[in-house]
Amino acid sequence: MSEPEERVYEALTRRRQATQVDLLGDVALSRAQLTRTLARLVDRGLATRLPGRPTRYAATPPDQVATFLIAERERDLLRLRTHADQLAKEIRLRDGGGRHPAELVEVIEGAANLRATLVRLQREARVQIRGLDRAPYLDNPVSGNSEETHQLADRGLVYRVIYDQSALAIPGRMAEIWRGIQSGERARVASNVPMKMMLCDDRLALIPAMTGGQLADAAYLVHPSSLLDAVGELFEALWERAVAINRSIVVDQPAGPDPAGEGRADRLSDRDIELIGLLAGGATDERIARTLGWSVRTVHRHVHRIMAMVGAETRFQAGMEAVRRGWV
Repeated sequence: MSEPEERVYEALTRRRQATQVDLLGDVALSRAQLTRTLARLVDRGLATRLPGRPTRYAATPPDQVATFLIAERERDLLRLRTHADQLAKEIRLRDGGGRHPAELVEVIEGAANLRATLVRLQREARVQIRGLDRAPYLDNPVSGNSEETHQLADRGLVYRVIYDQSALAIPGRMAEIWRGIQSGERARVASNVPMKMMLCDDRLALIPAMTGGQLADAAYLVHPSSLLDAVGELFEALWERAVAINRSIVVDQPAGPDPAGEGRADRLSDRDIELIGLLAGGATDERIARTLGWSVRTVHRHVHRIMAMVGAETRFQAGMEAVRRGWV
């Protein structure tokens, strides 16, 4: 609706029925403007002219209006999509089926445009989203990716994310990663993730620009090309070497003796699980202490307790045993 139509419709809705004279006191319009606006509402089926004198008007119920307007907008969007697809097809045919090399990498500028592009890639993905995650961040790193939560729940889209181990040391970040994993994200951690990236299927990749080691309000949007192929291969190579983080440590363990200690995951608290994830990522005691808000001495105590739990003699053995048991 236009702004005048919106004002008149809402005033009419609140009165149920009204004459033009009634409405003139509710809306800041001249009589001529009100007459034209009421005529448009009637023509669109958003209001009805009732029989009798003086002429009275009644608003169509808001729930019916909402359904009508949404359907109208969906038809407009469908026409837009059809026209855009046809236009793109014509351009591809004219250019021999491919993009000009200068168009294979777009520069997206501005924080708002970057956020919109991140959402767009996730909504356009048909199979999976692959991501590389490391500092610095455009937004609060513990605020999470709400679009990922929706896509995992509503479409079952596959998310595979590799986190740089430094990301795990940011206070609150590990808890946010766990929430993503619980929603269905497949996460791994590596010691040296070279850059940030989001890859939409094998069709688009978004790589933030860096200037002087700082994140700029700009990114490169890479279209199908040899560069996009290389980015995809880089992700898969890193994925193979990264350590999986698995939230399958649950407390529902079978009762009875367990001499091998294989089923003692019920003795792990959430902090234990977070600690194991940090250990698997190669974090130092000092970094673990900062992340979990512990003293280094407390970190030593908990690490030695987990080592004793799995019968390991070194931190490395404890981490490997946790991986073997599916704890991490």
